[in-house]
Amino acid sequence: MLSLNTTTTPNVTPFRSTLSSSSLSITLPHSTRLKMSSSNSLPIPENRIVVGLGSAGVDFLATVSSFPKPDDKIRSTSLKVQGGGNAANALTCAARLGLNPRLVSKVANDSQGKAILEELESDGVDTSFFVVAKDGNSPFTYIIVDDQTKTRTCIHTPGYPSMKPDELSQSSVQSLVEGARIAYFDGRLHESALLVAHEAARKNIPILVDAERVREGLDELLDLSTYVVCSVKFPKAWSGAQSVPNAMVSMFLKLPKLKFVIVTLGEEGCIMLERSVNETPSKEVDVESLLESLKQKKDGTTTFPTCVSSSVENIRANGIGTISGRLILGTAEKIPPSELIDSTGAGDSFIGAVLYALCAKMPVEKMLPFAALVAGACCRALGARTGLPHRTNPCLSPFFELDRQTNPSLVK
Repeated sequence: MLSLNTTTTPNVTPFRSTLSSSSLSITLPHSTRLKMSSSNSLPIPENRIVVGLGSAGVDFLATVSSFPKPDDKIRSTSLKVQGGGNAANALTCAARLGLNPRLVSKVANDSQGKAILEELESDGVDTSFFVVAKDGNSPFTYIIVDDQTKTRTCIHTPGYPSMKPDELSQSSVQSLVEGARIAYFDGRLHESALLVAHEAARKNIPILVDAERVREGLDELLDLSTYVVCSVKFPKAWSGAQSVPNAMVSMFLKLPKLKFVIVTLGEEGCIMLERSVNETPSKEVDVESLLESLKQKKDGTTTFPTCVSSSVENIRANGIGTISGRLILGTAEKIPPSELIDSTGAGDSFIGAVLYALCAKMPVEKMLPFAALVAGACCRALGARTGLPHRTNPCLSPFFELDRQTNPSLVK
């Protein structure tokens, strides 16, 4: 039977926390963080059940000194076989941070499928709702990691036979979402995802959608979404707007249930637009100008993730419309080139951390740097899961310690 490889979390530089209304910058002395690293002192959200439906598979990761040219023959410098898939990676991250994820996907009854389930279960992900085909093949992906450019190229082979909605009974869908704090979908297996999403919506369970690219059936999921995390290419491709900020405003106007959208920008961090329903805007401002003003305010000297927020405004996208909300600019961790190994799964780990932050009721000013730090840890090791930090990792303890101090009910 195939055994999927997992390793421990790499070390991350210590940091200290200073909070203000518009920014979060963190650096903590080594002696302090060690005192805070006891698992007994870290908060656990009261409701930590998250449900997800999407991709789960096997990643074959080969590192090469440089990407091959057509018809070349080269040797890999390292090889790792590990579980993969957007939903599986994100919920593995959430489990390591302290949540209780339930994942739905489909695998075959082959050696790869058995290994996929075993690895997820070993990380604390509930796989009892998986569909297992008697025949066929489980999903897998070849990933070529280029040491020279620090990029990765993916060649995916879908599982067969594909998942069908009638493989999920109504009773199993009801059991899946029972007691859940949030439901998450990565945009794959859309017909089955819609069954679960409609049940979650019926029970007023918030829905987070990962919008990596335009996919069949994604619009129906977005119509039900409370939160969206998307790639930089998605907003313009989906809305037809000419810029990312304008496209974000367009998404809010087209998706009335949406509370926030986050656009991830890789090493440039992220942009977040949050809808306001309670505060009265002080003025109207153009979204492009607002983003430029936030870029001027961000701290470019610190290596650690920071966050800069506007006040609540009437935010206008010319030719599109206006929404009431605030724009937030988050930075990524500046990882030294010698520590940057592989970006595979960075977006999934960011989403896993956002899922935790929502369950823990973290304020946005803390959620974005927290998610950026988790994603940075992922990039320090080969594969989507090797570098995922556990909640006992000292680099995360200041976030948890702040939760414990400000919300004692979160303590286990």
